[in-house]
Amino acid sequence: MTSISGKIDPVVRAVTAADIAEALVQGLRDFQAAPLYGLMFGALYAVGGLLVVASVTALGMSYLAYPLAAGFALIGPFIAIGLYDVSRRREAGEPLSFAAVWAAMTSRRELAWMAFVTLFVFIMWMYQVRFLMALFLGLNASFSSLQQFITVVLTTNEGLLFLAVGNVVGAALSLILFSLTVVSFPLLLDRDVDFVTAMITSVRAVAMSPGPMIGWAAIIVMLLIVSAIPFFLGLLITLPVLGHATWHLYRRIVAPVTPDSTP
Repeated sequence: MTSISGKIDPVVRAVTAADIAEALVQGLRDFQAAPLYGLMFGALYAVGGLLVVASVTALGMSYLAYPLAAGFALIGPFIAIGLYDVSRRREAGEPLSFAAVWAAMTSRRELAWMAFVTLFVFIMWMYQVRFLMALFLGLNASFSSLQQFITVVLTTNEGLLFLAVGNVVGAALSLILFSLTVVSFPLLLDRDVDFVTAMITSVRAVAMSPGPMIGWAAIIVMLLIVSAIPFFLGLLITLPVLGHATWHLYRRIVAPVTPDSTP
């Protein structure tokens, strides 16, 4: 099978829960071996989350802090590109430097297209939040504080319905984005393929191992939620470990290129 660019499509292999566990172990090892890189990208992600929450609070829209914080997790795969490159370089025995990692992140045009896809889904997430708020809480729904918003959501029938439907829609969007990106970003960093082929390969990977891959998605969500609670500080550790682990899981999913597989 060939991609839209005429090249051979990547070969996708099934993975198990044991593969995910081993990828996490390898991700932790990479973080321990190159902690400065992990802490830097983790700090960027954490600071970004804090700035988003602080911005909506300053604008008097603190009730959007929760959906924004939840949606912010959607752009994690893009932030983790640098971590994938650190793991790739360690695996290949190449020297590590911030300049080399930055060059890898910015020199591939297809990564920019994937970043656009990620941003588009994030925007769709925020639009559906506003739509559901208008649908269930009123067209002019606004709240003076996050506490008032939480009180309405948890103590009224309309609020509980908004919460239930919003979480279902959010879970669906998250699963779609996860399926499109879990393999795409590391594949684009690793090989010369177009972003459409990368997304198709990523979806094929999830479809081939739905149980383990959805389990991996659940692990990511749970760890990011727990990490975000103490002012996003937990992301200093969890983001780099998850980013490195994603690279190693990708290496288990996508078969390496062999001379027979080249066009």
